[in-house]
Amino acid sequence: MEPGLSHDELLRYSRHLLLPEVGLKGQLKLKSSSILIVGTGGLGSPVSLYLAAAGVGNIGIVDFDRVDLSNLQRQVMHETHSIGIPKVLSAKKRMLELNPDIRVTAFEEQLTSENGMRIAKDYDIIIDGSDNFPTRYLTNDLCVLLGIPNVYGSIYRFDGQVSVFYAKEGPCYRCLFPEPPPPGLVPSCSDGGVLGILPGTIGTIQATEAIKLVLGIGSNLIGRLLLYDALDMTFETVKLKKNTACRVCGQNPDVRELIDYTEFCGLPNSTSNVEWMDEKWMVTPEELFNRIHENENIILLDVREPHELEISSIKKARLIPLGQLASRIIELDSAQEIVVFCKSGNRSKRALEILISAGIKNVKHLRGGINAWAKTIDHDLPVY
Repeated sequence: MEPGLSHDELLRYSRHLLLPEVGLKGQLKLKSSSILIVGTGGLGSPVSLYLAAAGVGNIGIVDFDRVDLSNLQRQVMHETHSIGIPKVLSAKKRMLELNPDIRVTAFEEQLTSENGMRIAKDYDIIIDGSDNFPTRYLTNDLCVLLGIPNVYGSIYRFDGQVSVFYAKEGPCYRCLFPEPPPPGLVPSCSDGGVLGILPGTIGTIQATEAIKLVLGIGSNLIGRLLLYDALDMTFETVKLKKNTACRVCGQNPDVRELIDYTEFCGLPNSTSNVEWMDEKWMVTPEELFNRIHENENIILLDVREPHELEISSIKKARLIPLGQLASRIIELDSAQEIVVFCKSGNRSKRALEILISAGIKNVKHLRGGINAWAKTIDHDLPVY
């Protein structure tokens, strides 16, 4: 028996051992490596499965979410009977079923500035499978401060991006995106949708990059951003340069420790001018239902996309998609009260901000969106 691998492991990884670029030495490198995966959803599913199958010896997974039915269209790690349980527990179980010879550490918590160092300090590589800007900036800064690579991936609708941000050898995420976009400008997958197969493509590429980094083979994506268009089936690469003025990895960095990334990204309860938790800006489905039936003169403003009307709609609501709202405000009667709604409340918050900024004050948004309306008022409507 070769030292370091059992007979079962030699058979399990035999196809790796036949590759001269991997071989026994490479497989032992994989076995002794430690990789942290941020997120066990769309991207984290293929990443976790393929790293487990490849024999990465120590895998950490961090996520605070639970499995939902709407996840299963793309998050292939989880199964229908896993609905309702923490994603990290579902993922750990599946990974160990696939490969019982590895170690999986599950962190059932949100990655934050307070716990980031504690969670990540023992890992060689972090793979970013997150879906929000605060976590992306946090993961980037964490990797720069720890001096380890950040294997980045992102997905939206039919498009994906992958890169390896490694400040020791090239640019970091902040070099490419020094500042986050304004809150609400970039829709999430829950609002804009995503092709279910897309995270499989991008996540598999992320796993590939991580394994190549461990093995020290091939040419990696440090200094390059890979762009994938699933509709056109095209891949393009864009060269990236290190920003010498970067606040975290530049010549004179001023970010020397983890910061408040929610505040940095300008999300609610930080720098926003509207206190979204203030009840005066919200109306519950029950309240709205009662007021409509009392014949109050209310404009119902639907800021979803036209194709979403095929799924569900509220009678007498007026459609102005969020992207058109700023240019079509003149169509609204500011003397009437306006109640804005979307799918679940995210886009309606942004619409609320646009309307208030335009001087329209008699406005509220429907808490939980049309999905909440379907759950509590009109049970014939589907939740999506």
